[in-house]
Amino acid sequence: MERIDLLISAKYVLPMEDETILFEAGVAIKGENIIAVAPIKELLKKFIPLKHLHYEDGLILPGLINGHTHIAMTLFRGIADDLPLIDWLTKYIFPLEKQLKPEWVYWGALLGCAEMIFSGITCFCDMYLFADMVAKATEKAGLRAIIGEVLYDFPSPNYGPLEQGFLYTKRLIKKWQSHPLISIAIMPHATYTCSPFLLKKAKEIAEEYQVPYVIHLAETKDEVEKIKQKYGCTPIKHLAKLGILNEHLIAAHCVWLTDEDIKLLKKYHVKVIHNPESNLKLASGIAPIPKLLAEGVTLGLGTDGPASNNDLDLFSEMSTAARIHKFNQGDPTVVSAWEILKMATKEGANALGISKIGSLAPGKKADLIVIDLNQPHLMPVYNLVSHLVYAASSNDILTTIVNGKVLMENKKLLTLDLEEIYGHIKDLTKDKFMVLKPYYEKGNNDS
Repeated sequence: MERIDLLISAKYVLPMEDETILFEAGVAIKGENIIAVAPIKELLKKFIPLKHLHYEDGLILPGLINGHTHIAMTLFRGIADDLPLIDWLTKYIFPLEKQLKPEWVYWGALLGCAEMIFSGITCFCDMYLFADMVAKATEKAGLRAIIGEVLYDFPSPNYGPLEQGFLYTKRLIKKWQSHPLISIAIMPHATYTCSPFLLKKAKEIAEEYQVPYVIHLAETKDEVEKIKQKYGCTPIKHLAKLGILNEHLIAAHCVWLTDEDIKLLKKYHVKVIHNPESNLKLASGIAPIPKLLAEGVTLGLGTDGPASNNDLDLFSEMSTAARIHKFNQGDPTVVSAWEILKMATKEGANALGISKIGSLAPGKKADLIVIDLNQPHLMPVYNLVSHLVYAASSNDILTTIVNGKVLMENKKLLTLDLEEIYGHIKDLTKDKFMVLKPYYEKGNNDS
């Protein structure tokens, strides 16, 4: 018999390789890898686990993948709500961010990491300021992530002028390039905040270092109109003309798309991250997900930041995504629960270009979660996929494992000190963030 580090077993296992559901099964883990997924009896005959976690009424599935977020914006949760995106961003968020300091971002990111661990998110893609602080917080938490420093035409509160932003990103790539869980991407903010020079220079860096290129794209009608007025085409076509579109581009939102735009996304194998709740809250619109699915565009799911959502809960995001397209299309059969669940797991991994996660199979990295089905709102069990998308919540997560390491066991967080994080957040919002008070009060007065 082979000795292994961890055996995790439950009533059900949903590997997400296909729609197969295993009963009374488990996952054998050695080091950071999955070495077997099979019925419990078979695993116990073959392996001697150093640790065995069994969940009599549990469901094991791959960890959820948050394809687009800004986790340190936990610091701004609840500030300047109920505004259009452009007003929210330019009148309130950008001025607030000018006050940020590296250590503030670190603690905001730690709070976001804790929230995601409790929510069953094991991997995320993050665009924000002071990205090295976000990476350090992510490393401490034990999560997997693609992280990048947001780039604009105007000076940044972190790196200052744009040229320093390019250098900062290159240093980040080199610093984290050998890390097992954290990788760096180039992240220009959007077509309306980035010149053609910036966008093309970012592409050069992405190609030089072979890293992903992440951007907000076609998020609002106003954005599309601005780009049309300035460049005579849609944001997607604008990027196509600049030679930016390719299989390494991860485009967040993609709400306002023409049929030609969708054809371009398909042609160049661009990956799209759907952020339904943020788009709804900011009244940005509803992305044409049924059309993108029909064209075979790779789709992931994201929460966006906790200042525009206002949480980091992918179960809530799945539930919303599965419902709004049915209403929008007047057809209850469009965008099935299975398609949505794939966007949060296997297809989400494909969207981020991380093939080693997203499903449970030998050779994959051991990123997985356990859900407690012994809940009133999850009984009786007829269809597990339906339950996960339409009924389950982040509060049902019992255990979260990343790269073979248990980050949370039976709702006990093991890698982070919550009280320490809460203390720092309370201190920041009570004292240091008093500098933000005029902006907050102005937002309330203006609304």
